[in-house]
Amino acid sequence: MGSTDELDDLRNGFNGRARRSKEWVHDLMIGALLDERAQSWVFWVRRSSWMWIDLAFAGAGCWRHLFLILCNMLKVPDHQVAGHQAGDGKLGPLIDDSGKFYKPIQSDGRGSIEVAFYTSLVSSDTNIPNHIRRFFPIFHGTKLIEASDGSGQQLHLVLQDIVSGHLSPSIMDIKIGSRTWYPQASEDYIQRCFMKDRETSSLALGFRISGLQIESKGSGFWKPDRKLIQKFTAEEVRLVLRQFVSSNSSADSGVDPDCTFVSTVYGGSGGILAQLLELKEWFEHQTILHFYSCSVLMVYEKESVVKEMSSGAEVKLVDFAHVVKGNGVIDHNFLGGLCSLINFISEILTCSDVHTAKASLQDPKNNCYTNCDTQN
Repeated sequence: MGSTDELDDLRNGFNGRARRSKEWVHDLMIGALLDERAQSWVFWVRRSSWMWIDLAFAGAGCWRHLFLILCNMLKVPDHQVAGHQAGDGKLGPLIDDSGKFYKPIQSDGRGSIEVAFYTSLVSSDTNIPNHIRRFFPIFHGTKLIEASDGSGQQLHLVLQDIVSGHLSPSIMDIKIGSRTWYPQASEDYIQRCFMKDRETSSLALGFRISGLQIESKGSGFWKPDRKLIQKFTAEEVRLVLRQFVSSNSSADSGVDPDCTFVSTVYGGSGGILAQLLELKEWFEHQTILHFYSCSVLMVYEKESVVKEMSSGAEVKLVDFAHVVKGNGVIDHNFLGGLCSLINFISEILTCSDVHTAKASLQDPKNNCYTNCDTQN
């Protein structure tokens, strides 16, 4: 519960003395009690450390405003690894406790493009087959909610929160394509994208890692700085793809990843590689759409692998603000980047041969993964 001073502040606000209060709010805990002096309901809010909410307390109008925010139970995602992030007065996505992800709709044309794409996914006349639609987050429509930057109500996409069913998910966000700008973009936007593509691994590999977090037993998550990640070389990309499926992942570059979970997470009929190959088969023939600056999100839970020998690994496609019509042409930009990622993961799986793994335990120098690092 809140302190006496906090309750007095709320009472003063509800009594009509207009004031502004800025609180960090996360994991909201609401208790309601009848304030006999104010003759109104007062809501307790437990302070924590994530979401910035800007409230203007002004009598009954404020009471309704606060009630709507608290009932929505909106908060900043704990496990977001890429994209614009809420907090510090910035606009970003929010989540609720029912498994929904609220993404602000961009005010320029890109926002309407993404809304149109998601709307087409649920349309009865969509040309995207059912077995491919499962790779997209479930779309629940759009909704006006309080923006995370305190600017008031803003329209948001309401999507499936992909990681809501996970307690400690390991996540990797990979932007696909050597070219991340779309044909209709302004010259200034194209130049900015080209510079970033050239400075990262996008141009060289056909994809770049935008962000990641890897569950590290006993020490929370290993979550490298995003600016550092995006400048990874081919060797560093290969290394982090191995760390993603290792039990000894850490910031210590001297630790050789053991790839303990590689066969369970990357391999098998339901593993990440199989899912990527299913997407590849579709992209080899589809000419409906071109997916510029779209990302592949890879998610799994280490605890599930250890306890159940099943990772529940998922591949999802996200970010569709730059999707354009294919006009009968194959999306070679996305397909090429997807094939490159598949090659990296296939190589790591090949190097996880059981006999080689046993040999590497006896002699770390005789390690197939090290040999893979020298190949391109």
